[in-house]
Amino acid sequence: MEMIIAANWKMHKKTGDTAEFCRAILKDQQLFKGVEVLICPPYTSLPLAAEFLNDSSLKLGAQDLHWEQEGAFTGEIAGPMLADLGVEYVIIGHSERRHIIGESNNRIRSKVKAALEAGLKPILCVGETEAEREQGSANSVISEQLLAALEGLAPGDMEELVIAYEPVWAIGTGKAAQPGDADAACSFIREVLQNAAGPERAQKIRIQYGGSVKVDNIGSFVEFASIQGALVGGASMQPDSFSALIQAARKAVQN
Repeated sequence: MEMIIAANWKMHKKTGDTAEFCRAILKDQQLFKGVEVLICPPYTSLPLAAEFLNDSSLKLGAQDLHWEQEGAFTGEIAGPMLADLGVEYVIIGHSERRHIIGESNNRIRSKVKAALEAGLKPILCVGETEAEREQGSANSVISEQLLAALEGLAPGDMEELVIAYEPVWAIGTGKAAQPGDADAACSFIREVLQNAAGPERAQKIRIQYGGSVKVDNIGSFVEFASIQGALVGGASMQPDSFSALIQAARKAVQN
């Protein structure tokens, strides 16, 4: 199963910054063999990033989408609009969307469905808060988030998903989960997927870890069979650090 490492720039980088990043990262693409590398810039940089990444090995992703295919939704972006730009993946249910914007499990389910209808591959984010973890309810929270998003999907559609386990308390804090804890959470996610999609299909779904991932800790996560990549925030902002992170992950898996 090919590892997938995605850069989530969040609300960073203007078009000039995007062009500079893409020029630099593409020089290293031969060093990424065996890893599916994905760049998720802000909406304003998607067309420019698409031009740079066209005919390269790197893929383009978006950070969110609307749950309808079109309509009177001022300021929103629909799945077909993203697909029209050459976007292949879209992040859905990131903790910042859940906990800052207030998106519910039902809304996230609608977005997963909309992404699939538009021919996009969802990167579905799940994860517990620190309080939920301390209360011992991490697994129940993850299961609830995951099953709500999968509700109504055909088992075949589930194969198109990537699941990103992102403990909320580790995102942007510099406090990454312990690798063993991430392994346990991702293994639990796999169990939930097996019950929902069946063992064979569940094995085709890649699971990422996200939350303060850096070049010096990525190897300790992806060396576990339960983790097939990472959703990277801060460490993806500079091409040198992101390239080094991808290469470190590749080396850890090869070893």
